[in-house]
Amino acid sequence: MEELAQVYARALFEVAREQGKLDELREQLAQFADALEADRQLAIFFFSPYFSTAEKEQGLERMLDGADPSFLNFLRLLIEKHRMPVLFRIRAEYQRLWDEENKVLPVEVTSAVELDPATTESLGSTIGERTGRKVTLAARVDPEIIGGIVVRVGNSILDASIRNRLEQLRRHVAQGAS
Repeated sequence: MEELAQVYARALFEVAREQGKLDELREQLAQFADALEADRQLAIFFFSPYFSTAEKEQGLERMLDGADPSFLNFLRLLIEKHRMPVLFRIRAEYQRLWDEENKVLPVEVTSAVELDPATTESLGSTIGERTGRKVTLAARVDPEIIGGIVVRVGNSILDASIRNRLEQLRRHVAQGAS
């Protein structure tokens, strides 16, 4: 399924790039996926094999009146090939490609207590300056890390949490006892 999503997302992304509509199609894909996620009946309609391709295409026309023709054709193809259930993965992959194209670096900061916004922004700015990329920052609170922070930059993780330090100490002591 993942490979299938990558193929479809790449195809949509290339069409959007050729037409200079990367942002527009990203937004329409996000809105459509959000609508399916928010409305279970709508998702059932588009994902179910009990409704015909023609019925789904008619529903699509009514739902997305005024949408970009390339996006409509893309959704028609998904319907025709019975690939609509892959839409959420396609959206995630399209977003990854868009982030890469726009040099966006996702950063997630997790702390035991809520950090003040200035500290979080400063951390994001520093990472952005050092990487030369635009940073999208998400802050989370997880009391289980006890203290310190965990920073996820793209696929890399810097774990400076007290929980991690205690775990390292526990392993060190366990190795010494062996």
